[in-house]
Amino acid sequence: MSSVRKLRTLTECALLVAMAVVLNFIKFAPWPNGGSITLGAMVPLVYLSLRHGYKWGLLSSFVYSILQMALDRVIVPAGESIGQYLMVALLDYVIAYTVLGLASVFARPFSKETTGAVVGAAAATCLRYGCHILSGILIWGAYAPEGMPVWLYSVVYNGSYMIPEIIITAVLTGLLVKFVPAKGKIA
Repeated sequence: MSSVRKLRTLTECALLVAMAVVLNFIKFAPWPNGGSITLGAMVPLVYLSLRHGYKWGLLSSFVYSILQMALDRVIVPAGESIGQYLMVALLDYVIAYTVLGLASVFARPFSKETTGAVVGAAAATCLRYGCHILSGILIWGAYAPEGMPVWLYSVVYNGSYMIPEIIITAVLTGLLVKFVPAKGKIA
């Protein structure tokens, strides 16, 4: 990759990460213990992965995770340990957002770019959902209503915002790729 192309790719990645940060501020409904439905905040990260591959996707999504953690001011259940703080940081931010960079891996088997984009977006955001479920089970279980299994509480609570977020991300990514192909040439 030439230095001019690398610089252009890096600049494009920075702009798409910035766009994801801005879109994350447009929330339809923030949840009380974290999570929200946004106006497609994950779309720029998924598109970035589809356009530049999983290496750029993972790196850029990791950068986004750090920015998101700083902007959200990581919260943990009251009175918990530094270990749980680190687990929240990893499961609810670093790993959860970094996996979005894998969208291109899930899209690769599909010959139709739009189909691959939708599947890649859905699969990557489902991985993010899985991270939040695991975090809910390991860390946030104290918030489960009495008598409700912790795993079920985590699936339901996180699903209440992640399932709409998965749908929004998949639909918007499919539309975006239909009009602005991700596999277009970079000058």
